[in-house]
Amino acid sequence: MNNQQQAELVRQSLKRRYRKERRFRLYGILAIAIALAALVTLFADIIGKGYTGFIKTTITLEVPLDPQTMYLEDATDKDAFNMADFKAPLLTALHNVLPETGKGDNRDLGHLLSSYAANKVRDTLEADLSLLGTTQTMSFLVSDDVSVYVKHADDPNYSIQLSEKQQRWVDRLQERGIIQNSFNDVFFENGDSRDPGHAGVLGAIVGSLLTMVVTLLLSFPIGVAAAIYLEEFAPQNRLTDFIEVNINNLAAVPSIIFGLLGLAVFINLFGLPRSVPLVGGLVLTLMTLPTIIISSRAAIKSVPPSIREAAEGIGASRMQVVLHHVLPLALPGMLTGSIIGMAQALGETAPLLLIGMVAFIVDVPSGFVDSATVLPVQIFLWAGSPELAFIERASAAIMVLLTFLIAMNALAIWLRRRLERRW
Repeated sequence: MNNQQQAELVRQSLKRRYRKERRFRLYGILAIAIALAALVTLFADIIGKGYTGFIKTTITLEVPLDPQTMYLEDATDKDAFNMADFKAPLLTALHNVLPETGKGDNRDLGHLLSSYAANKVRDTLEADLSLLGTTQTMSFLVSDDVSVYVKHADDPNYSIQLSEKQQRWVDRLQERGIIQNSFNDVFFENGDSRDPGHAGVLGAIVGSLLTMVVTLLLSFPIGVAAAIYLEEFAPQNRLTDFIEVNINNLAAVPSIIFGLLGLAVFINLFGLPRSVPLVGGLVLTLMTLPTIIISSRAAIKSVPPSIREAAEGIGASRMQVVLHHVLPLALPGMLTGSIIGMAQALGETAPLLLIGMVAFIVDVPSGFVDSATVLPVQIFLWAGSPELAFIERASAAIMVLLTFLIAMNALAIWLRRRLERRW
């Protein structure tokens, strides 16, 4: 074989190699494109269903607080006040803005307002009895059926529950600006409710934060201490090998197993109350510990041996080497792994369902032993509700949860870059 033939073989081999490289690069680009398309589709679906959850529909009425209409002869009499008809002024106000309606339409008119509208009239009078006999401009949430109609009248995925007559009333009130949409502050100020219009995520957010505080205070110091001991001080024998294997296996255990463990140990054995952030934090600590230990050990291993050797060369003890030299350099990786583990714990539902955090909780928790729920469980409850208005509530809560998760991952990246030391 002459030199020309050898050169041709080399060229053909290079061409095949370059073709394979181009194909491999194309496969990588295609995989990234598919992943991005799936991500865009997911976010588009969630945002498309959930953005209306951040919008509330209200109706503004001139409400005549007539004591005769409410059958309230003596407002100072507590029994008479409790027996008063606080819905009557609302019907009168609706008749005033819809003069074509009559008494026979009272039932259909009442369905335009939220079930809590009469309670607002009552609370207003209870706070200031001097308003009795006056006309007040008041805003109320509309009923769930009206809210769905106003937001999704053209969406075939939503079934409109209003009659044609009620739809004409709502259209007329919208044209006159009596029914309006605005930012849904109720969603961030209230806890859960049977009425979708009054349901909010404040209780779930506070419950999640309290649970995460317990998880962080327990999992981070325990996980870091375990990683330091296993990596720097533990002797290499069968016992430590057994512990390392089990830590790695625990990281792959389904989260519901940790829920069963928490139910058996913390609730049944120790008698701790169900559905409280303290127990939820303990369960999530068990689930998060393997992730923190593994990431912390990897961060410690990444510290060059020359750092240890230099510290030992100037007379530092083993503990001083670890605390003053190894730990500061490994801390960014430890924090990153811990925050990612916390973000994973924030999105967990299965272990918390088993310890009772699936309960219907209306009040916002004020402590670690108050009944509470968390965002993933709140989403689970709303997603299984039959009311159409809860669909947008669930999607909006998913957007809130994703915001927290993205923020936690961004914090992990920022901390790593901020604290990272180069050598």
